[in-house]
Amino acid sequence: MAGLIVVKFGGSTLDGAGRIRKAAECVAKEVKKRRVVVVVSAMGETTDHLIALSREATGGKISPKELDGIMGMGEMLSAKLFSAALSSLGLKARALTPESAEWPIVTDSNHGNAKVNLPATRERVKKFLEPMLERGEVPVVCGFLGRDPAGNLTTLGRGGSDITAFVLSSCLKADETIIVTDVDGIMSTDPSLVKEARLLPRITAEELRDLARFGMRKLHPRALDFKDPEVKAKIINFRHGDLSAEGTEIVGPTSRPVSVRLHEEPLTMVTVVGENMQTTPGILSKAVSPLSRRAINIYGVSIGPRSFSIYVKEEEGERALKILHRSVVADKHMKSVTKAGKLALIVCESEKFIDTPGMIAKLTQPLAKEGINIVEMMTSRASISFLLDWENGKRGAEILERVMEEIG
Repeated sequence: MAGLIVVKFGGSTLDGAGRIRKAAECVAKEVKKRRVVVVVSAMGETTDHLIALSREATGGKISPKELDGIMGMGEMLSAKLFSAALSSLGLKARALTPESAEWPIVTDSNHGNAKVNLPATRERVKKFLEPMLERGEVPVVCGFLGRDPAGNLTTLGRGGSDITAFVLSSCLKADETIIVTDVDGIMSTDPSLVKEARLLPRITAEELRDLARFGMRKLHPRALDFKDPEVKAKIINFRHGDLSAEGTEIVGPTSRPVSVRLHEEPLTMVTVVGENMQTTPGILSKAVSPLSRRAINIYGVSIGPRSFSIYVKEEEGERALKILHRSVVADKHMKSVTKAGKLALIVCESEKFIDTPGMIAKLTQPLAKEGINIVEMMTSRASISFLLDWENGKRGAEILERVMEEIG
């Protein structure tokens, strides 16, 4: 039988016996056309309930290893129920949990946020999953879970079930990864807030990663680090009851995210000084729009109570200053504009910036110890941009690369 897909069912799609049955019927229809590996999340809010129960029962005195063992029960239950549902439909199904001898996902021992050991996982996929598929079986694999070299159950952290699906797709060289959720796909905005929101037929992995970083919760950005660019992927709605349904295609990634990047050309800082810079509507638009109309790219903006700075290429700094001056003299809030600095831009990116306290301190302290002054710093959820004096750029980037490697 030609073709192989890996299908991941999210928790909301498995919330109840009727939904599990419907999901199994979807798989049964697809098995007639191609081989299928199923990845399951815990049903509904099971994981949250297990965490709450664990903490309440222990008064919060529970080790990460113990908590992993309890959290994993949700996915193990889903796998066994789903496998039983497939068997009732006449399929040869096998539930794979970390207790199974054939379990494929190997991780380190970092409980709560374990890292997948891809070489070891590939070996086990080849040894166990591929023969199962050749025998016409449907493996039903627990998402979110792993097993360390000592045989202990681990969890993969946020986005864990999606990680499982993308890892297995890559190891198996599947034709497609299908993420089944309770939405039609990726929308142009939140449809609960804007009724004109429309479905995007395709989105790049890089675009989706940024969208997920800034609040879209249908796919965790960490999971996209494991997407094989040669394996197609899509997000579809469970309500279709059809794995061939259209949704949003995920294209790429074209490259792996770089954690530290030094911009090749020097920048300069053009600063406007005045009153009420942060509280005057439209003040930035008056400054930025003329630059955009004249094709001057802006690499960053920082704003304070009495000034804002715009960062452009050094070679365009003088022209930018002259253009901005016209806006300054025409506005009662802006008083003067100045230009200073030959600056190096270094951008650091990591998912850990989103919810790990102290990350800025970990990056800035090594620079301070080396006597490197930070001219400006700009942050977003998963990136931190440093502007240093140009002569410190290369050395600063090397220091930050070492720190990012330690952070992991």
